Amino acid sequence: MGNVKRKSMSESRSIKERQVFPQDTNHLHTMFGGMLMANVDEISAITATKHSNSQVVTASTDSVDFLKPIKTGDIVSYEAMVSYAGKSSMEVCVQIIIEDIIRNERHLAALSFLTFVALDEDGKPQEVPQVYPETQTEMWFHDTALARVKRRKERRNESKETIAFLAKAQSMK
Repeated sequence: MGNVKRKSMSESRSIKERQVFPQDTNHLHTMFGGMLMANVDEISAITATKHSNSQVVTASTDSVDFLKPIKTGDIVSYEAMVSYAGKSSMEVCVQIIIEDIIRNERHLAALSFLTFVALDEDGKPQEVPQVYPETQTEMWFHDTALARVKRRKERRNESKETIAFLAKAQSMK
């Protein structure tokens, strides 16, 4: 494909809305974290696919920060955008918002960052279009992405060191 074009962040923006039902919640009547994370991964994959026009795989879930409880009956909006594009990888930001339709209010309930890699037909990484912001919010996410990319690389190196240590420890048993 080659890195022949750029796309705005809004071109791949995706939204998924659902209401929280009792079977989606724990004994405290708040949404299961795993349910939220599954929805985040799904909308992120859709967003990364739209941006790259290719198959994608989740490379990492960098963070899921729970800010406000999501309760039975709440309407939840998962709003995803590609906030940064590398050579073949994309950072996807998902804002999880509780919508109070009766009061016409929106509250940020959680925030998540994930990384996806675009794949060609042979399952090899392929280049993705660069991404550019248009709104003030998009600019903030885009401008702060390089710091997150740096932390992600540092964390990946730490993980590799831990894996090497565990492999060595396992072989000594």
